[in-house]
Amino acid sequence: MTAAEREQAVFTALADPTRRAVLRSIASGEAATATELAARLPVTRQAVAKHLALLEQARLVDPERVGRETRFQATPAPLEDAIAWMTAVGDQWDDRLAALARTVAED
Repeated sequence: MTAAEREQAVFTALADPTRRAVLRSIASGEAATATELAARLPVTRQAVAKHLALLEQARLVDPERVGRETRFQATPAPLEDAIAWMTAVGDQWDDRLAALARTVAED
């Protein structure tokens, strides 16, 4: 998967409010199973499992098999990459707005 595809997977995963809630729930505590997450959220276990699959594809969660269960924990690296991308884009906009302000001030 290319860097652009990884970025796209992260932003696609984060676009859904339920997936953000699942990720927030995992990130705020210890690793959890789909069943445990469903008990905390207003969605079914099957829905949580589907959301976890997309979060895993984006590498935002890491599954670990423990006996008969799969426990998920949050992985921060993809979020750090997304934050870096957003910061770079924000810096570009800051530069453009500053140039615009200088142009307007000169007139």
